[in-house]
Amino acid sequence: MRPFPHACMLGTLLAGLILPASGLAAPFAYVPNEKSGSVSVIDTATDTVVRTLPGGKRPRGIATDGTHLYISEAPSSSLVVVNIDTARQIKSIKLGESPEGVSVSADNRLIAAAVEESNSVVLLDARKRRQIAEIKVEGDNPEHAVFSPDGRWLLVSAENAEQVDVVDVRARRQVGSIPVGKRPRGIGFTPDGKRAYVACELVSTVYAIDMDSRQVIAEIKAGTYANGVAMAPDGSRVYVSNGKDATVSVIRTSDHQVEATIPVGKRPWNMAVTPDGRKLYVANGRSNSVTVIDTQRLEAISEIQVGELPWGVTIR
Repeated sequence: MRPFPHACMLGTLLAGLILPASGLAAPFAYVPNEKSGSVSVIDTATDTVVRTLPGGKRPRGIATDGTHLYISEAPSSSLVVVNIDTARQIKSIKLGESPEGVSVSADNRLIAAAVEESNSVVLLDARKRRQIAEIKVEGDNPEHAVFSPDGRWLLVSAENAEQVDVVDVRARRQVGSIPVGKRPRGIGFTPDGKRAYVACELVSTVYAIDMDSRQVIAEIKAGTYANGVAMAPDGSRVYVSNGKDATVSVIRTSDHQVEATIPVGKRPWNMAVTPDGRKLYVANGRSNSVTVIDTQRLEAISEIQVGELPWGVTIR
């Protein structure tokens, strides 16, 4: 869909300005561009890129507390901290070789980063910006480490695994694992934390997990090479990107049926939903774009050009 003329003009005017986040209305979508070494900032009200922030070299995973961006940087094996208002990198924290997914706990106190080569999750204090634990996991090449809504657990997916590992955040150790399909990637929790959904790429299947019993309660066929996962804020749907099909599957959590399949850009990867649940933003790695999906109409309404090789999206 082509944007309205006034939205195009607004985007053109703002894209060249360095404005503090407080000068514009939230929420914003932050998109790390792995090949460009930048973060594109999208105003979700207008669906235009309004700023470009530093992202280090080869940024991958990204999370935010609304004031800072926390970005995994592959060449330096570090977590880069960027102040959003000043558009400056303020710290670099060593993680280990080949860090990927990053998440922030709901209370903004902890940061978790999955580190592939060391088969570990690094836990950091967000306020002091320092490492407080390195937690070994069983899965080979961990890619995502995602906090449960209450911050009690981390679920960790790994590329060369057929399980997700369960980390007790307080105990700072792995306390279990849950068998799933080959190459688990994206993870999403329902808002109450009772269920988790894991996309397994090589079997193109999403696994619904009951967190109390730590058992798989449903296996849902998605598109080919299912990988990214985003949860609707009300928990009614889980969205799954399908890398080979260039689509997003919309799955109802009430009955685990695929409600819709929506075409997006090439090689869709990680995604995020706006806090009101009305829009889904999908990073398309091979299209150098972000597809915006209207979650009420269940259709793509815009495709926004960003930098090269966008890895994912976080919204705040």
